[in-house]
Amino acid sequence: MHLELRQLRYFVTVAEELHFGRAAVRLHMTQPPLSQAIAALEDQLGAPLFLRNRRAVALTPAGAALLPEAKRLLAEAESLPELVRRAAAGEAGRLAIAFITSADYSVLPPFLRRYSERYPDVHLSLHEATSDVQVEELLRGRIDAGFLIPPLPDRALAQLDYLKVLDEPLILCAPAGLALPPDGAPVRLQDVPHMPLIIFPREVSPALHDAILSCWRAAGITPAVGQQAIQMQTIVSLVSAGMGLALVPQSVANLMRPGVEYRALADPTPRVDTGIAWRRDNPSPVLQGFLELLRTI
Repeated sequence: MHLELRQLRYFVTVAEELHFGRAAVRLHMTQPPLSQAIAALEDQLGAPLFLRNRRAVALTPAGAALLPEAKRLLAEAESLPELVRRAAAGEAGRLAIAFITSADYSVLPPFLRRYSERYPDVHLSLHEATSDVQVEELLRGRIDAGFLIPPLPDRALAQLDYLKVLDEPLILCAPAGLALPPDGAPVRLQDVPHMPLIIFPREVSPALHDAILSCWRAAGITPAVGQQAIQMQTIVSLVSAGMGLALVPQSVANLMRPGVEYRALADPTPRVDTGIAWRRDNPSPVLQGFLELLRTI
């Protein structure tokens, strides 16, 4: 069965007027073709839609059931051009975004708030993932973009683009009560009591892993690695439990946890970048709007 919008428009107009002559005037046509079109629609649906006599026209139960659905379909059809325009302009649609933990404590919340205000009709699907997992998800087309720590692996450079959005220093994350300089002053790693180091596995985030170890080497210290964890929350929780200490990006200090103290480092530290990566061949207008707004911040 192939119903046409024209047929539904004819039906709705007759149902509103309950008069074929007035309906024909509204539709800018003569009455006989309108009556024929309604009769053809009734034959197609297999039920009469109107009761007709010389004095009145009324809806049958089948016609009364069809009327609200016909109006809904016509309204949806009228909204299609605007829907297409908004989708083509990146103002409506869906976007799948992954992010590392530290982005959730820095750039991500204020940017998503601003983006949602600008594009309220875009549905964002968000999930947390480590940088290595995000690269695989991007290469397989399972996400549109990911906030991660560079560099991108060589095998991904031909397919992915990258934009830096933040760089920040590393800071010390230590169990509360550890003998550190008073008044929240920056600390030298040489002055930090020896404890096991809690760190990311290198395969998860090579740049961050190497940056952390380079800080200790620059201080002339070879730390003993006690635990490895792939999530910032887990690392901070292990520090809170007294299992060791860690060096984390500065934004992680926004993760307040009992039993944890954050301190800036007096030693020069490498900057840790956070950026967004996406597939170069992704044509999504929604993604382009997301990136354009991100570039303005």
